[in-house]
Amino acid sequence: MIDDMEISRRTWTAAVKLAVVLSVLAAGIAFGVSRVGEVPQAAIVVPVIVVAFVASWVQTERIRRRAIADMVILPARSTY
Repeated sequence: MIDDMEISRRTWTAAVKLAVVLSVLAAGIAFGVSRVGEVPQAAIVVPVIVVAFVASWVQTERIRRRAIADMVILPARSTY
């Protein structure tokens, strides 16, 4: 159970960091595009949603694989 909590904590930490980075980048790009000309909001929002979803999916899977690999598997004690 503690191992599951560790994976969950790592996953949430990575997701929050990724969300902050993507939000800052999206805000910067949206600001730049709005200065250039008239662009529909959907043209900015939809790509941000898709990129954020895919990036978080990839990031989460990497964190889970790394956490599982970090777990130490102890052999069962013999009762002999």
